[in-house]
Amino acid sequence: MKKHLTTIILSAVIVVLAAVLVGILIFLKNQPVQQRATEPLVDIKAYEPDSSKWGLNFPNQYDSLKKTKTNKEDTQFGGSSGFSWLERDPRQVILFGGYGFSKEYNDDRGHEWSLEDVNNTKRVNEKTPGTCYACKSSNNPGIWNTIGLEAFSKMPFAELGKQINEPIGCANCHEAGTMKLTVNNPAVIAGFEAQGIDWTEFSRQEMRTVVCANCHVEYYMAGESKVLTVPWEDGTDIESILGYYENIGFKDWEYPEAGTATLKAQHPEYEFFSAGSTHYEAGVACADCHMPYVRDGAAKYSMHDIHSPLLNPELACGACHTDVEYVISRVNEIQGQVSDTKIAAEDAIIDAITAIKAANAISPNDGALLDQARAFHRKAQYLWDFVSAENSTGFHNPEYALKLLAEATNYARQAQMLAAQSVGNPALLTTGVYYQPPE
Repeated sequence: MKKHLTTIILSAVIVVLAAVLVGILIFLKNQPVQQRATEPLVDIKAYEPDSSKWGLNFPNQYDSLKKTKTNKEDTQFGGSSGFSWLERDPRQVILFGGYGFSKEYNDDRGHEWSLEDVNNTKRVNEKTPGTCYACKSSNNPGIWNTIGLEAFSKMPFAELGKQINEPIGCANCHEAGTMKLTVNNPAVIAGFEAQGIDWTEFSRQEMRTVVCANCHVEYYMAGESKVLTVPWEDGTDIESILGYYENIGFKDWEYPEAGTATLKAQHPEYEFFSAGSTHYEAGVACADCHMPYVRDGAAKYSMHDIHSPLLNPELACGACHTDVEYVISRVNEIQGQVSDTKIAAEDAIIDAITAIKAANAISPNDGALLDQARAFHRKAQYLWDFVSAENSTGFHNPEYALKLLAEATNYARQAQMLAAQSVGNPALLTTGVYYQPPE
């Protein structure tokens, strides 16, 4: 009996150990294989801006990063060719009237183009601050660590450019030596701190989204030093951001002949995606779709040729979705609906601009009604631009996109109505006619 009991116990132990071993093997199988994890070929100094040096230790990642230079393929609503939004959607020439974006507004190309594109844009002039380099180069983390964000920001663009010679690269996202994902943009760190959030406590999966927030966030240039600042003090939702701007009385420019203190949204992908989107709530990270894992022999690594998942849907979407064709059709349907709604909002805002400019020409000092019309125009423009400047045509958060565009249209029509009432002129309620001042 005792011998039989011993046999049963030993058998049970073997079964438990086997189960544990199987669990360990399954866990290891699903972990990314780290190339040369035990002994790197070269040591990388902190904030090393030259990505080719990192590439000696991580050739697959570096080789795929370089493909962002040659990948110029577009999707239906975006892509990497650098097309002009002003040509594709001429309404935006009017919407950004009096501001640099009415001169040139090209869609973003791949990361390898970041430095070349910012140096060649028509929006740069002799007054441009160094702030405009903030999201464009792997030289930045080292410069920030040396002179600080304020000195970086207030330095003239042309002068700071003498220290910057590398596009976006490894140092923007990784900690040298450990290769951990990191937040190194001082403005974003300050934004988290303002909310009482310790980003260093985020999980690795969370960091696969947060690391993109080094650049893909809303920001403005604060004070005379034009210090890069993210408006997160009250939260990252659009109501909190708008409230923040209202509290400090900030404007990017004043719309000519209308007098509206207007705001320009930048590229709020992080705020947009994290505002309760389906994928975000499910724990999906930016990198899961834009930098999916691939294999090179035994090596498993995250692809760094960052582009639309629609260009490699089997890899990007197929990791979670079995019916990839349905996913593609669903994305196209969502983006089409958002695009149509966005254009409708643009038409409404232009009608508001038309009415405000006409009312201002008739009676510039009218007061309350016209000021209220300007306030509604300001909100409408920003809500629309928050969706328009975000690089997914709404797909990162479809419900949120349609909600913001509906509110933008509503504010725009109210602005148009108040402008007409301010001068008692119902003709200003006419739609589809852009105001031209008298000669």
